Amino acid sequence: MGKDQQPALDPIIVEVIRNALLYASEEMGIVVRNASFSPNIKERLDHSCALFDEAGRLIAQAEHIPVHLGSLPVGITNTLAYLKQRGQALDEGDMVVVNNPYIAGTHLNDITLIRPIYAEQQLVGYAASKAHHTDVGGRVPGSISSDATEVFQEGLILPPVKLMVDNRFQDDIGQIICANSRTPAARMGDLRAQVAGNLRGEVRLQEVIARYGLPTFRAAINRILDESEIRLRQQLARFPAGRYEAEDYLDDTGTGDAPVRLKVSITLAADSLSVDYTGTDAQVSAPVNAVFGVTLSAVYYVLRSVTDHTIPMNEGCFRPVSVYAREGTLLNPRFPAPVAGGNVETSMRNADVLLQAFAKAVPERVPACSGGTMTNLMVGGDDWAFYETIGVGMGGRRGADGIDGIQTNMTNTLNTPVEAMERHFPIRMTRYEFREGSGGSGQWRGGCGLVRGFALRADRATVTLLGDRARFAPPGARGGQPGKTSERALFRQSERQQAEALPAKITFTMRQGDELVIQTPGGGGYGPPARRDPEQLAGDRESGLFSETKLPSTLDSVDSCETAQRDA
Repeated sequence: MGKDQQPALDPIIVEVIRNALLYASEEMGIVVRNASFSPNIKERLDHSCALFDEAGRLIAQAEHIPVHLGSLPVGITNTLAYLKQRGQALDEGDMVVVNNPYIAGTHLNDITLIRPIYAEQQLVGYAASKAHHTDVGGRVPGSISSDATEVFQEGLILPPVKLMVDNRFQDDIGQIICANSRTPAARMGDLRAQVAGNLRGEVRLQEVIARYGLPTFRAAINRILDESEIRLRQQLARFPAGRYEAEDYLDDTGTGDAPVRLKVSITLAADSLSVDYTGTDAQVSAPVNAVFGVTLSAVYYVLRSVTDHTIPMNEGCFRPVSVYAREGTLLNPRFPAPVAGGNVETSMRNADVLLQAFAKAVPERVPACSGGTMTNLMVGGDDWAFYETIGVGMGGRRGADGIDGIQTNMTNTLNTPVEAMERHFPIRMTRYEFREGSGGSGQWRGGCGLVRGFALRADRATVTLLGDRARFAPPGARGGQPGKTSERALFRQSERQQAEALPAKITFTMRQGDELVIQTPGGGGYGPPARRDPEQLAGDRESGLFSETKLPSTLDSVDSCETAQRDA
């Protein structure tokens, strides 16, 4: 009997196929990382990869960036609909590139590449990669402006167009992307790295089909998706039915002082979940709007966090969930609202407000709030651009303290190593340490944030900060204390002892010798502080992380270091 005529679907084969696809998506990410040019992808791993079947259903994703991964299914669906509407077929050997947030589902920096996969002379799936390109044009180096009023100010907008045709790279499309960036060589290198990642996904999926046959492959996919759905419904059925509400706030829009409200109600009924954002503020003329793909990303991330993380993440997990956000609001804006910061900051607050709603239903499964900001830093000039997010304190949770200095919730990147920063950019790192006393007290304390500082070595640079939690502290849970709010200080070379406090959202100019120091929020504490174990309290004192210290200027140490180097 041939492999295409198997009488029954072997559950062992289903599991083998599931794991093969999962590792294929992980391997795609390894290829992208190894082939990339920019430190943001090679060092911070700010990229994500996934595989889809021929219907555009998510079948496997790597453990990459939550805000990327939750939006990729929306991006695939929208892209295929866009092409179909225009009568454009995706043939074997093609590859599409798109970054329009209202199609691809995040923001302009995230460039998505989609590769149709063919086997046995028919379409069998898609490989997709999304990567944060450090600069795609726009008002400021790094492209994420603190004061954009429309998406056109945030960089080049690409609808779905073919970057490859008949396996030939379309250099004219690549050159258009590069011509709109301050760092064209890195853009081309990162684009080609994504191409390589998708090609590896294509090969691996074709190998699975070649081994087991297309009928078995398709039957296995259906089984895999159904099993994820069943397991998630079983988890939801254990939760107490009811409607639970929460609200939280962004500090401001970056262009005004008024806080911005996010409100959510979740309804748990039998084995399903509905999420309703009625009451969330209307969209704003500032870059903190989040396209609907970003909103969905937070829902899927939080749902995975409060249920069973061993459930394979695929289209089956989406079936029990419905999400409503009225068009024209902060979490489902109308084009051409600016959205660069919604992807990175509003997504974090959305995760916070969702977790606070779930805490009313299943408090033992939900930690205190983490730092709640990606603390985006963009620095650059005419021909260079640097981007990174900075870790925060994780919230304490039942049975364990929060983790110090870590990327949380909607981001899953690494830091940029000091060596990479100083090698690739005209900056010198001056501080990188845990922020003492920033974690909220509790039976299980919140994690500490970070202190990260650098001095500029170039003549001048444009700096954009896009962060939050400077006004509203990360809340504690079940009697725990809030974490500390974020702070920023600029030490001008001309005024060494005078620190200039900066808002969380600002664009300004640094000059040679100026130093910027950023302090990120700590996580909230969990449980009453009076219940903390005495041995843990002794450990807190011994670690030194919970004694308040005054932040000094480090310009003197920077000057002495550079003087020593010149003398050597």
